[in-house]
Amino acid sequence: MNSSSEEEIVSVRDLSKSYGPNEVLRNVNLSVSKDSVLGLIGLNGSGKTTTIECMLGMQNPDKGQISLLNKPASSIHETNGGVVGIFDTPSLHPSLTVRQSLEHAVLLCDKPTRKPSDVENLLGVEKFSNYKIKYLSLGNKRRASIAHALIGSPKLIVLDEPFNGLDAGGVDDVLALIKNLNREENTSFILSSHQLPYLETICSHAAILHNGQISASGAIEQLISEEKLLVQLHIGNSTSAVQLIQSNPKLELQSIDEDGCIQLALTDMDSAALNSWLVNNNVPVKELIVRRSSLSKLFKKLTSEPDK
Repeated sequence: MNSSSEEEIVSVRDLSKSYGPNEVLRNVNLSVSKDSVLGLIGLNGSGKTTTIECMLGMQNPDKGQISLLNKPASSIHETNGGVVGIFDTPSLHPSLTVRQSLEHAVLLCDKPTRKPSDVENLLGVEKFSNYKIKYLSLGNKRRASIAHALIGSPKLIVLDEPFNGLDAGGVDDVLALIKNLNREENTSFILSSHQLPYLETICSHAAILHNGQISASGAIEQLISEEKLLVQLHIGNSTSAVQLIQSNPKLELQSIDEDGCIQLALTDMDSAALNSWLVNNNVPVKELIVRRSSLSKLFKKLTSEPDK
């Protein structure tokens, strides 16, 4: 991401990590700017959780430098609760009730800013206040874990697979909470997940991790805008049209099916200019469909294995 060091709250430089002979991360570079929501995206086994564990000082990297809120990962405790990490499997004490767990969080927090009842209402677990953690569903354990993290006012919240175990309503609640905390309290987030439809609705930035390396990173709008515009055409006399298209350096013919449906990528030309150009060259356009680029399409492109 293009941000100065003053704007970065997380900086990862040349991070590498192996488990025995297995190289999990290789020269990973990543930054998170203040007030942003970063989606750390990757297939299962791509190294997302290892990256987060190294960032939070839970794993020692083989190589690289990491800082969070201007503190090295090994000194994350010096942020005094400014950084909070919540993993896929909630780790609250199973024999405590939700309220007891939150009261314990108050005792641990350097500067608690919310009451247990406040965060119970915020996460929608107030009716489970007297339930022991071990009796909650996975989704409600996740809600309770996030409530636990919000007793203070962390500047950075790291969520590993935040949507696992949540029903549709729970996902909507967590997305709304992230959006509210980001906009109203300037809380920054790292969301590690492979569930792109959810991330696309909330993230301002993305980093795509594939085979232990960052394949692309930056503001999502910028990443998408760098992709070529894709168009699907249904035209008359496709044989002559294909020859015409191939003669234009601004057009990239990607495929044509047996029904004469043509797939194009446009360079320095928009769909209106394409339509006008075809009509002016006596090619009747029956249908022109613009295939908008998206984070999902970029992710699929960068993580698809080449045909063998």
